[in-house]
Amino acid sequence: MAIERFEDIEAWKAARRLANDVYQVAGRGRLSRDFGLRDQMQRAATSIMANIAEGFDSRTDQEFIRFLGYAFRSASELQSHLYIALDQGYVAQDVFERLYDDAVRTKKRLNGFIRYLKGGSQ
Repeated sequence: MAIERFEDIEAWKAARRLANDVYQVAGRGRLSRDFGLRDQMQRAATSIMANIAEGFDSRTDQEFIRFLGYAFRSASELQSHLYIALDQGYVAQDVFERLYDDAVRTKKRLNGFIRYLKGGSQ
């Protein structure tokens, strides 16, 4: 299947699910009142989706790959923020693990797509 819209990209779909889950978790409990951390988590999750979409309209695969790299790093940033949320008691261990694992899966999809755009090398 040809990718005609950024919404067709599996990594973007995974990032969308992750962002929605982050927004759900960040909107509840004590995390919802830690405005700095909550906002950073939401921005990182949103950035994953946005960079995939923005990169889709790049003129070259190389430029698209650069944006996918930004998305990958935003997922790593989110994973780091999740540790703070866990350590502060804002999220339970099972919630942390679910979101962290979803970020890992999103990063794997990004890596796979990057390899595809590079022509399977790497």
